[in-house]
Amino acid sequence: MLSIRLSRVGKKHQPSYRLIVVDKRRDPWGNYLENLGTYNPMVKPKEIKFKEDRVKYWLGVGAKPTATVWNLLVDQKMVEGKKMKATTGHKVDTTEKK
Repeated sequence: MLSIRLSRVGKKHQPSYRLIVVDKRRDPWGNYLENLGTYNPMVKPKEIKFKEDRVKYWLGVGAKPTATVWNLLVDQKMVEGKKMKATTGHKVDTTEKK
């Protein structure tokens, strides 16, 4: 199954990301099928450069975006729909340890 996901590139403490199409089981830092754009969260405003026609093509052939990618695509108005919950959070232990 194909996945559209972010692959981190850049230096320590200066992340930037590539939007790539890759098999779901493959390493996101290894070989990928296509680079669909870049995302840089470190600049204000956040720099998002996606190839809209290629993103729509891969979604059309069945590639599934991750939750974070889906939310970015909704923000860019490339797809329509509700945002997904991207993180699960941590469970808090309510029992007191003595």
